[in-house]
Amino acid sequence: MKRKMWIYITLSVIVLVGLYSLITSFTNLQTVPYVDLEKYSGKWYEIASFPQRFQKGCHCTTAEYTPTENGYVIVGNKCNKDSINGKETSIQGKAYITKNSGNAKLKVQFFWPFRGKYWIIDLAEDYSYAVVSHPNKKYLWILSRTPQMEEKVYDAILQKLKVQEFDLEKLQKTIQKTIP
Repeated sequence: MKRKMWIYITLSVIVLVGLYSLITSFTNLQTVPYVDLEKYSGKWYEIASFPQRFQKGCHCTTAEYTPTENGYVIVGNKCNKDSINGKETSIQGKAYITKNSGNAKLKVQFFWPFRGKYWIIDLAEDYSYAVVSHPNKKYLWILSRTPQMEEKVYDAILQKLKVQEFDLEKLQKTIQKTIP
């Protein structure tokens, strides 16, 4: 009887520790306080990201955001497959704003009924760059209004991400065409 009780107690502690870890990993990521969707709209170039299956082989990746009168944002993602001159592929979805988030938390949907969390965790005052993640920190995108980003700006972003305990070993720069 005592042995069964200890097994239940041990399992309960393991479950509670696991839940606590899960909850704290989701709650320690902070978003920016407010995003002006009109200023955020337009074209963004992916500077770096955590590689994802759905972006395999992508070069020259861009995202375009267009707010609608219906309260959601149209999201258009494009990339060239396998090289900078590869065939362009694209996908369009919708992003829904999470209430009371200052427009910094969205849920993006490319395939019904699945929605992914899209949190804006860093944003330049002039909207020249943005950093987007998921509360589990398994997704990360560094975006810029231009195909290249100044190294000092990129390094400053990396320093902020280190403080937030992102695994920057996984971060890969995105190949973009250079502007002459």
